[in-house]
Amino acid sequence: MNKENKKMAQERRAREREKAERSARLGKLLLLIVVGVGIAAAGAAAMVHQGKSSSAVVQSEPETETSVQAEETKTTAAKAQELQTEGDGSYALFNAASLKGCYDISKDDLTYVQIAVKDYGVITAALDATEAPETVKNFLELAEAGFYDGLTFHRIMDGFMIQGGDPLGNGMGGSDQTIIGEFAQNGTKNLITHVRGAVSMARAQDPDSASSQFFIVQSDSTFLDGQYAGFGYVTDGMEIVDQICADAVPSDNNGTIAPDEQPVIESVTIVSE
Repeated sequence: MNKENKKMAQERRAREREKAERSARLGKLLLLIVVGVGIAAAGAAAMVHQGKSSSAVVQSEPETETSVQAEETKTTAAKAQELQTEGDGSYALFNAASLKGCYDISKDDLTYVQIAVKDYGVITAALDATEAPETVKNFLELAEAGFYDGLTFHRIMDGFMIQGGDPLGNGMGGSDQTIIGEFAQNGTKNLITHVRGAVSMARAQDPDSASSQFFIVQSDSTFLDGQYAGFGYVTDGMEIVDQICADAVPSDNNGTIAPDEQPVIESVTIVSE
C-alpha cells in the first residue's frame, strides 16, 4: 500500500471511529432521556405509597379533566367546605346526596376511634364498614391488638396529608398481612371521597398491598378517589392534623420526617362499635 492510500485508509478509519463515538454518545443521551421519562412516569403513578419494594413516594398530579369534571370537582370542594363545622374544620354531618356519597355520621353502622398523638391531642374518626368492610375490619383488629401504639406519622406534607402506622417508620413496613384494595379501580365500589378529613389506606403499586399504613387528608385531594380505599372521616381534631402539618420539617419533597421528629401515635382506641 503506497503512502497516499495508507493515509486515505487512516483518515477513513478515523472518520469511522468519530462516527461510532458520536453514535455511542447519542445512544447514551437517548437512554438517559428514556430513563428520566420512566422515572417521572413512575413518580406520577405512585401517590400515597406504602411500598415494601420502594420507599420513594410522590404525590401524583391529577389526570387532565374535562370542563365538566373540573366543574364537578369544584362543586364537590365547595360543598365539602359548606359541611365543615365552625371552628376546627372537622366534618360534622355528611349529606350522601350532596357530597359524592359521603354519609351522615348519625348512621348506625359507624365505628368511632380515637387516635391519641403525643404532645398534640386526640383525633376522633368515624369509620364506615359499609363502604370499606375489609379495610375497617383490618384497622380495628390492629387497633384492638395495640399494633399502632407507639408508632408514628413518618410522612407529612402540609397542604396534602399525614401518613403513619408503619412499624419501620420509613414507609416500607406493615403488619403481617395485606388486604384487598376497596376502591373503584380495583373493582370495588367505595363512595368515600378524599376531601379534607378523609381517612384512607396507603398502599404500594399492587392494589391489594394495603396493610397497616393509613393517611389523613388535610386538604381536598379528590384526585385520589377510586385509587385508594377511604374508610372514614375525622369528626373531631382536624386542628391537630393542621398543627402536625405546620410543625413538620420534611427532609425531602416527599414529606419524609426524620425518625426523632416523627409525631408519636400513643394509641388508637375504639370508643364505639
